Amino acid sequence: MAWDQLNFKEKLEANHQFPGDYMFKFIVPSEKKQALIDLLPDGELVIKNSSSNRFMSITLNIVIESSDKVIEIYNKAYVIEGLIAI
Repeated sequence: MAWDQLNFKEKLEANHQFPGDYMFKFIVPSEKKQALIDLLPDGELVIKNSSSNRFMSITLNIVIESSDKVIEIYNKAYVIEGLIAI
């Protein structure tokens, strides 16, 4: 997925302190749940099914070292087909 990583990094650094708490939130097709969980770092995971059970919301709360680490996690996640990052 093509996205403006430099702009995102600037916004992250303007609005977050690193190291610090960060929340990732993803929507994935239910059959892709484990693929996403497998690539995420250890942290507090909250998983919820959609009403149709076709999709899942996965929220990860972690303490992260830097904006570069945040971007690294998003880049890993974006390889999953059907993933939406919120």
